[in-house]
Amino acid sequence: MCRECYAYEDRITPLLNPKDCLRDHTQYICGTCGRCICMEREPKRGLQRWNFPFTSLKHAKLYLRTADFTMKKSCGIYELKNTQGRVSYKIFPGTEELQVYLKKNQNKRCETMLPVFSEKEYREYPNTRIRRLEQAEIERYLQEKNALR
Repeated sequence: MCRECYAYEDRITPLLNPKDCLRDHTQYICGTCGRCICMEREPKRGLQRWNFPFTSLKHAKLYLRTADFTMKKSCGIYELKNTQGRVSYKIFPGTEELQVYLKKNQNKRCETMLPVFSEKEYREYPNTRIRRLEQAEIERYLQEKNALR
């Protein structure tokens, strides 16, 4: 696992519409393995991909580093269940933010109130870059991503 971005595959992201995401969105470029992670803020609410729920812990881990970097602290992934028993995973900076979310979403609960994954402490990495990619970088990244399949 990459010590900086917590991924086992250095070209696994973006998950959805990779070419569009790499072309149109600001990327967190891992200074350790070079993996790109979407950092774009949506214009209306200013939310980033890490603010939304994930269907699996594996997918949530792929975006955790962007939350850590944005908040400048170690965030956590929490397992949530709705009243029908559906499980999702959501990243929060801490339990206070989780509690606020649960008060607003009373059909969801977090049984343990503890993260299922988080790093012990936040660290900065010297070779990290936040920027949009150039066309040649996008093409090379996608070729490397496709070669892993």
